[in-house]
Amino acid sequence: MSRIGKLPIKIPTTVDVTNDNSIVKVKGKFGTLERTIPEVIGIEQKDGTLIVSLNNETRANKALHGLYRTLINNMLIGVSEQFLITLILQGVGYRASVQGKSIVLNLGFSHPVDIVIPDGITVEVLQNTTINIKACDKEQLGLFAAKVRSWRPPEPYKGKGILYKGEQILRKAGKSGKK
Repeated sequence: MSRIGKLPIKIPTTVDVTNDNSIVKVKGKFGTLERTIPEVIGIEQKDGTLIVSLNNETRANKALHGLYRTLINNMLIGVSEQFLITLILQGVGYRASVQGKSIVLNLGFSHPVDIVIPDGITVEVLQNTTINIKACDKEQLGLFAAKVRSWRPPEPYKGKGILYKGEQILRKAGKSGKK
C-alpha cells in the first residue's frame, strides 16, 4: 500500500465533494473541478475526510493509489484557496501587460508576443516585470506558466529570460579571450 495514498484527506468546510461511480466532483468558492478515477481505486467519505483505498494491490495499482490521492487533494486545495505561480521577467526592456483576455509580452523580439489566457486562469501584472498567475486547476496552471516561459527561457550567460520566483540560474563563464 502506498504511504502517501494511506493518508486521509481533510475536506475544508467550504468545499462540496461528490463521488459518482468513477467521477469525483469538487465544488468550492473558486470553481468546480472533476476527474475520472480508475475502477481499482475506491473513495470513502467519513466525518469531513476522504479516504482513498485500493481494491486490488498490484505494483501498478499501488502507484495509482498515491497519484490519485494527491490529485484529489490538489483539487480540494485549488477550489478552496487557488494555486499561484509568479514569473519574473529579467532583461533590459522586458515587460508584460494584460489586455483583455490576453497577455502581451515585450521580450526583445521585433514584435510583441500575444498569449491568450485560458478560461479558469487569472493573470495579474505587477511593476511590468512580475506576473502572478492564479488558477484552481494545478495542472492547467503549470502548463500555462510553462507556455509563457517557453518564449524566453533563462539563459546561463547573462541570466536573462523568464524565471519562476525563487529560481536560481547556474551561470557559465563566457569566452576567456586570446592567451
